[in-house]
Amino acid sequence: MKMKILKWVMILFCVVFILGGLYAYRNINYDYSGEKFLKNRSVKLGIEVKQFQVGDGSIINYAEGPDNGPNVVLLHGQMVDWKDYRTVLPELTQNFHVFALDYYGHGKSSKNSDLYNIERIGSDIALFIEEKVGASTIISGHSSGALIAAYIAAKFPENLKAVILEDGPFFATEKGRAERTFSYQQFQNIHNYLTEKPNITYFEYDLKNNPMRIMFNKDGNDNWSKIVAEPARKLFEKDRTKIPVIWYYPPELGVNTLLQLSANLQDKTGDYDLRFGDAFYDFSFFKDIDQETILKQIGIPACIFHVAPPKDTAPSYYTAEGLLISAMDEKDAKRVNELIPESILVDGFQSMHDIHADQPKEYVKKIIEFLKGLEKKNEG
Repeated sequence: MKMKILKWVMILFCVVFILGGLYAYRNINYDYSGEKFLKNRSVKLGIEVKQFQVGDGSIINYAEGPDNGPNVVLLHGQMVDWKDYRTVLPELTQNFHVFALDYYGHGKSSKNSDLYNIERIGSDIALFIEEKVGASTIISGHSSGALIAAYIAAKFPENLKAVILEDGPFFATEKGRAERTFSYQQFQNIHNYLTEKPNITYFEYDLKNNPMRIMFNKDGNDNWSKIVAEPARKLFEKDRTKIPVIWYYPPELGVNTLLQLSANLQDKTGDYDLRFGDAFYDFSFFKDIDQETILKQIGIPACIFHVAPPKDTAPSYYTAEGLLISAMDEKDAKRVNELIPESILVDGFQSMHDIHADQPKEYVKKIIEFLKGLEKKNEG
């Protein structure tokens, strides 16, 4: 009898051990950065990585899919690159001719702080569209990419058919308002690091000062340090060439994804130039350009994607302390909709911010619905 019990205990132990190993393996080897997608799937999808050079030698890195439909240019959000669209590229490349760009300061595009403003980025992407993409192009930008897409739609509409603005931080990035947003606190972190030049990496600095800690530290407990900062710091000390992955956190929890956003050029852990974020801190990115004026100038069909309030603060987009933790609140989204003539607002996406990554099927579905609506309108 004792031998039978011992046998079953051993079997149970082995099963738990194997399942635990598989769990840890999945968490560690999940494609947080998109590099596995680049090596394994992009070629199968017919995606080629290319580079476009402007007159002064600056480089725009981009990925081009097969010519399977209308031209679509994708502009990612800040701190990532074109591979951030990997969850929707399989379906998009079946229905469109996709061009996914790295704008300056990101990915494999040029790193030069003189380029980090909306005028230069917008005009160079417009040139890219003119020379490499062509007429009747649909441009879709996420977050900071939405700001750039709006600028291009307003100033360089000649080759554009429509613009899609995915949860762009309109008005919340303007001086006087930005200071009370989660994103600006992150930019302030970047500015302070570049100014202070402490004798530690930005990753270590960010672990101490990341504004996301307010979402963890409730009831007076320093949960951020226990759950995220300390485990990550210990792993980073073992290998400072890359941002660590905490093995016991699944991708769905978002902890490791949050850590990966700290990858940067200065630490040599990634391609994001911290000076790009600093241009949002001092507002030099906008070159004194008024966002309301830009939105009013958009004369092509536009669709605005906006997320639902975060679950932790719903029905508000703000923390109890009044800090905006989304790109826009409901008033901002409505204002964008009202400023762009005949634009469409698609609200309520169940996503923290990155709609195309969190709700890929819904993202593609809404784009197709929007474009079909334009076709019917034109036919009528």
